[in-house]
Amino acid sequence: MRLWRRASGVLKDQNSLWISSLSRRTALRNPDIEAAIIKATSHDEFSIDYKNAERVYKWIRLSDAHIKPLVWCLSLRMEKTRCWVVALKGLMLMHGVFSSKVPVVQRIGRLPFDLSNFKDGYNKPGEIWAHNAFIRAYYAFLDQKSTLLFINMQERRAFRGGGVVQEQRSLMQDLVILQKLQGLLDMLIQIKPLSKAASVFLIVEAMECIIIEVYDVYSRICQMIAKVLKRIDTAGKAEAAMAVRILKKAIVQGDELSMYFQLCREIGVVNAKGCPQSVEIPQEDIHDLEIMINEISDKSEMDEYSSVSDFSEMDGKSEAAKKAIVVSQNETVLVDSRSRLRTVITDNWEKFDEDLMVICSENSLTAASKTNPFLSPPHQQQGKCDDLPDLITF
Repeated sequence: MRLWRRASGVLKDQNSLWISSLSRRTALRNPDIEAAIIKATSHDEFSIDYKNAERVYKWIRLSDAHIKPLVWCLSLRMEKTRCWVVALKGLMLMHGVFSSKVPVVQRIGRLPFDLSNFKDGYNKPGEIWAHNAFIRAYYAFLDQKSTLLFINMQERRAFRGGGVVQEQRSLMQDLVILQKLQGLLDMLIQIKPLSKAASVFLIVEAMECIIIEVYDVYSRICQMIAKVLKRIDTAGKAEAAMAVRILKKAIVQGDELSMYFQLCREIGVVNAKGCPQSVEIPQEDIHDLEIMINEISDKSEMDEYSSVSDFSEMDGKSEAAKKAIVVSQNETVLVDSRSRLRTVITDNWEKFDEDLMVICSENSLTAASKTNPFLSPPHQQQGKCDDLPDLITF
C-alpha cells in the first residue's frame, strides 16, 4: 500500500510538470518557476528538494514581477492537494519566502489559499490526525504573519502620503507592538508535533524552521520589554495598565517556552538545543506598575473634582457660605459650588446656541478616544522592534 502511494505521488508530480511545461509565459505564469515549485513540494515524504526551493527564493530576490507567478502556482497546488506531504512542503516554502525579507512579499496580504480545515485524503483519520493538526496550526501562523505585513505596508504608505514622519514611536505604540508579538508567539507555540507525528522526518524538518522563528520573535519581545520599562515612568493610566498585562503575559510565555523547547529537544530538533534564556521580570516591577495605575487614577479623580468647583474647601461650612456672588461691571454671577450652576444677571442680550449639547458630546467623545487603547489610530496597531516591516519578516 505504501509503495503504491509513493508511485502514485511520483506520477502526479510528473503529470504536473508536463502540464506546466506546456503553459505559455504570462504575467501570472512562468513555466520555470512552476517547475521549481512542483519539485520543491513533491509527494515524497522522505526528502526535501532544497535546491529547487532555493531557486524559488532567488527568483523572488531577482525581480518583484516573479511574486505573482509564485503565488498563483503555489496557491493552485495547495488548493488542489489532499496530501499532507504536499501541504506541509508548501507551507515551508511559503515560510521561506517570508524569510527572504523582500519588500514585495508584504503585498500578499492574507494567504491566497486556505488550509485552516485541511484533512489528508489518502490516510485513515485516526492515523493522520496529528499531521492535520500540525498543518492547520502552521497555516494559521503564516496567515496571520502575512496579514500583519500587508497592514503594516498600507499604514506606512498612508503616513508617507500624508507627509507624517515619526522619529520615535510613542509608548502606546510600543505596547501595541508588544501585544502583536506576544500574539504571534502564542500561535508559534501551538505548532508542535503530537503523537506519532513527532517521529516523522518532514515534520521534524519543519520544526527546525519554527524554532528559528520562535527565537527571533522572543528576542524581539525581550528587547522591547527592556525599552518599555525604561520609559514606563512617563506612562499614563492606559499605558501602565497595558504594560502590567504584557509583563504578566511574558512571565507565562517564558514558562511555556521552557516546556516547548524541552519537547523539541526530545524529538530531535537540532535548533532547540540552545534554549533561549527567558526574561526574568521581578514581581516588584509589576507591583510598582499597579501602584502607579492607582496613583494615576486617584490623581485624575482629584483633578476632576477640583475642576468642578473652586470652592470645595468650604464643604464644612454652612449652606449659605457655599454660594458666592461675583460682581463685574455689567453683570452679576451667582455661583453654586455643589450644582456647578452659574446664574448670570446682565444688561446684554445673550444668544443661546441650541447645538451646545451636541458640541459638548463631540468633545467628550474626542477626549475619550485619546485615552482608550482600543480606539488607537491605525499606525499604532503594529510594528517591528526597530522598524515595522521587519517585525514579521523574521
